[in-house]
Amino acid sequence: MNNSLISVCISLFISACGGSSTPSNVTSPGQEKTTKTQVLEAGASALQAKKPVNKLDIYLDGFHFYNGHMNGQMEAHHYCSKLNEDLTQCVIFDGNGDSAKIMGVEYIVSEKLFKTLPADEKKLWHSHRYEVKSGSLIAPGLPDVAEHELMETIVTTYGKTWHTWHTDQDLALPYGSPALMMGFTKDGQLTKQLEKDRDRRFDLSTDEKKKNRLDIPESSVQPGADAWQSGDVVQLPALTKHTHQHVPE
Repeated sequence: MNNSLISVCISLFISACGGSSTPSNVTSPGQEKTTKTQVLEAGASALQAKKPVNKLDIYLDGFHFYNGHMNGQMEAHHYCSKLNEDLTQCVIFDGNGDSAKIMGVEYIVSEKLFKTLPADEKKLWHSHRYEVKSGSLIAPGLPDVAEHELMETIVTTYGKTWHTWHTDQDLALPYGSPALMMGFTKDGQLTKQLEKDRDRRFDLSTDEKKKNRLDIPESSVQPGADAWQSGDVVQLPALTKHTHQHVPE
């Protein structure tokens, strides 16, 4: 990270900007928090260390689809921590507000690490090249120069994503099996309305971001990634009748 990006990031943390609010569309059953619970939460917040959570200092917003079922698409808010230059871990939410629900996790590896994975393991991973170059992956709140440099570090990486709460359809509780998710690889796959809604909420233009990223270097996607494109789809078997019905069993 160069000095200009460091300065921008420091300014970002001070201003605590993070993009427009995206509420969760899930309303779960349960009693309202009691005063006792609220007091306990306040005490825990003040007294307990939360080092792993506090390290989730990178916010990315993009789109996923169910492996084997591209029509099952949703926006995904990633809160990430770089463990080192080759490995990043993210917690994924269905929104960025107080009511956001955790809907999954994503692990991101460099091209160097991806090349070391066994063939069967590579089938679980998706490339990030198109997500970066198309402008569909964003870092809300970051100034353009900082976001551009961040995307330069992501464009050649690979992600393995599991959603544990299918918030596009399970609007109460996290039913069923985890589902393997994938990223889009070319124009025309992502539902334009999802992109338009996201652009409106964050007051940005995906098309403009695409133009601004034309100069980001890229390499060919490594063999084995995005295996769904060759018909090699992986999913866990459904555990209950509530599981997403169009995820292949």
